[in-house]
Formats: sequence, C-alpha cells, structure tokens
Amino acid sequence: MLDQLLITPAQALQVAVATAAIYWVFVVLVRILGQGPLARVSSSDLASAVALGAVIGRAALGRTPNLAGGVVALLTLFAMQAMAGQLQRVSRSRKLLDSPPLLLMAGAEILHGNLKRCHMVEDELWPRLRLAGIGSPSEVACVILEPTGEISVIRRGTHLDREMMQNVRGIEHLEALFDVGGGS
Repeated sequence: MLDQLLITPAQALQVAVATAAIYWVFVVLVRILGQGPLARVSSSDLASAVALGAVIGRAALGRTPNLAGGVVALLTLFAMQAMAGQLQRVSRSRKLLDSPPLLLMAGAEILHGNLKRCHMVEDELWPRLRLAGIGSPSEVACVILEPTGEISVIRRGTHLDREMMQNVRGIEHLEALFDVGGGS
C-alpha cells in the first residue's frame, strides 16, 4: 500500500526531469506550429488534447503512477509555468516563447499566406467573424490571431492606434487604414 503512495528521491528526480522535459517539448512544438491550433477546438482537437494530456501524464509519471509522483509532477509543472512567466518578462525570451500577433485579415482581404503560416484555413475564420457579430467581410477593419490563440476582430470605423498594432506581424497591410479615417 505504501509503495502506491511514496517514491524514492531518485524516482522523484526522474519524475521532475521527465515532467520538465515534456513541458518544454510541448512549448517548443506549440511555438513551431504557431497559435492556430490553439485558436480552434473541434471534436478532433478535443480528442487530441485529451490524448496529449494522457501522453504527457504517462511520460511524466512513468510506468506505475502513484500519489507522490503525481504531486512531484504537478509541482514541476507549476514551477515550469512560473519559470516561463518570468522568462516572458524578458523581451528576448518572450520572442522565443511566444509567437507574435499575426494579421489574418486587412479590411475584407484575407491574408492566405498568414492563415497558412498559423495552420488555419478560411473556413475556420468565418465562425470567428460571426461570433464577433460580423455579417460581411466589408465590416472588418482587421482580424488578428493573438499569441494566446484567441482571435481579435476589429470593425471598420474603429480607431486604430499604431502603437497598439506595432508588434502585429503583417501590419504593413493596415497602412491604408491608418491613413484613412481610423488611424493615428
């Protein structure tokens, strides 16, 4: 019974190292694949997330998971998250950890190259526009995929501040909006 609850210090170290390694591998994969997969949750995405959680859990806890191993893995995950938060405060590290915001639409124009870059297709964009109350592409000033995977939809006629948009990849497509009626 006790062996189902406790682990040795060597096993604790093994769990911590495995958990940290799988955490950083996941961060790197999300960085490589971009925010697109985070922006949508279909039934297959949900199934993938559940399977991913199972794989990460198994990799972290090893063959025979137990309570102490689970606690060590959880503490390690929280430590990795805190470390990532600290690293994001450093500008250079933030660029390594986070993808910059990416312009997906400039006015009614869909930027297909940027959609491809973030592994999205046009059909995934339409529901986001509808959810934002957009009835026609002509109502759009811009659509931005944020570093969190969320999609921001800004309506035409909304004042666009250059400073707020400065780190958005693809901003050059918005120059006309800054110059005509909505920019600073």
